[in-house]
Amino acid sequence: MFNILNDIRDDISGATAVEYGLILALIFLALVSAVENVGTEINSTWNNVSSKVSESSDKARGG
Repeated sequence: MFNILNDIRDDISGATAVEYGLILALIFLALVSAVENVGTEINSTWNNVSSKVSESSDKARGG
């Protein structure tokens, strides 16, 4: 019984899995942040395009 407990205590593969999990979580958070920032910039760009098209359309109609 003590041999099994000592083997479990000395096994470090669980710690490695936890470390990989933490690294994966940090990568995921960085990815979410990057996608959110890119989405905001794309939204801003398309809003700018929309307003320019509306201005151009108004000028073409003589407004």
